[in-house]
Amino acid sequence: MLKMIVFDMAGTTVNEDNVVYKTLHRTIVHAGLDISLGEVLRLGAGKEKKQAIMDILREYGTDFDDVEDIYHYFINHLDQAYQELRPTAMPGAETTFALLRDKGIKVVLNTGYDRKTALLLLQKLNWSEERDYDLLVTADQVRQSRPHPDMILKAMAHFGIENGAEVAKIGDSTVDVEEGKRAGCSLNIGITTGAHTHEQLQAAQPTHIIAHLDALAGLIA
Repeated sequence: MLKMIVFDMAGTTVNEDNVVYKTLHRTIVHAGLDISLGEVLRLGAGKEKKQAIMDILREYGTDFDDVEDIYHYFINHLDQAYQELRPTAMPGAETTFALLRDKGIKVVLNTGYDRKTALLLLQKLNWSEERDYDLLVTADQVRQSRPHPDMILKAMAHFGIENGAEVAKIGDSTVDVEEGKRAGCSLNIGITTGAHTHEQLQAAQPTHIIAHLDALAGLIA
């Protein structure tokens, strides 16, 4: 029996017009790398953002000497973008959260963002802990971010859940799927509303792929 479902934020439950990866793309180009937005999504989606920068540089054979400068450029420009951003809930997110919580299933949000950025998004959505969801876990709260399972394990410990089979994970990137698999989740669900396509998600071998959050209710019925 499921006791908890861990939801990714941007691209899964939050529509922020892909501003994070657009900003990351502009940052990488500013640093001198000729790369497409699609490549940034392929290599960096779902990851803690400094790690995403490092992975992109590694893929293109670039050294890491200026990673900190690139990351700070990204954070500064993302802060500026977020001041103007008007994010919206993904279709079906709020009704799905309410349905799950009515069934006694904990709703956890996790993200490759730092906590400051995640809380800004949630504030703009007017979502609050204990009223709309049960817990937020961010990449800067754990030692290793996705695809490592630390964020899910932290949420499990918070609620006293010892068996990963009682947990499901849903996200829009392959590292979301891998994160859930490493945590031992019984359901590892890809959703095609964000960073990765159905084919890209399938390569990570999720238990299910859905096109809309409303489909989640049928999987856990």
